[in-house]
Amino acid sequence: MQPGSPDHEWREDCGPRRVLELFSSKWTSMILHVLETRLGGCARTGVLQRSLPGISKKMLTQTLRDMEAARLIDRRVFGTVPPAVEYSLTPLGRRFVEPITLLYDWARTNADALDEMVGKSR
Repeated sequence: MQPGSPDHEWREDCGPRRVLELFSSKWTSMILHVLETRLGGCARTGVLQRSLPGISKKMLTQTLRDMEAARLIDRRVFGTVPPAVEYSLTPLGRRFVEPITLLYDWARTNADALDEMVGKSR
C-alpha cells in the first residue's frame, strides 16, 4: 500500500491485516517453519513439541487446532493404541512458509539489530 492509496486497501479485512492476524501467535509461524525446514513437511505431536523449545503442550495443541481450522495443516489420526496423530503442511500452508523463511533469514542475518532493539549485547 502506497501513501494516498484508496481507503478500501486499509479496511479491516485487507490482506496485510489478515496475514498479521494469522501470525499474531509466534507459534504459528514457528510451527510452519519447523515443519517445512526441519521435519520434511510432516511430524507427530511429540516430535513437533521437542522441535519447539518453550512451547507448552496446551499451547501446541491450541495452535495446531487453529492452524487446522485455517487449513494450513492437515491432521491425521492413526488407529493405534494409544492413537498417534500426525500433522502435515497443506499446499496453503506451504505457501505461507516462503515469507516466513524470508523473515527468519533476515532475523538471523540481523541479530545485532535485534539485540540492539532490546538493549542486549553479544
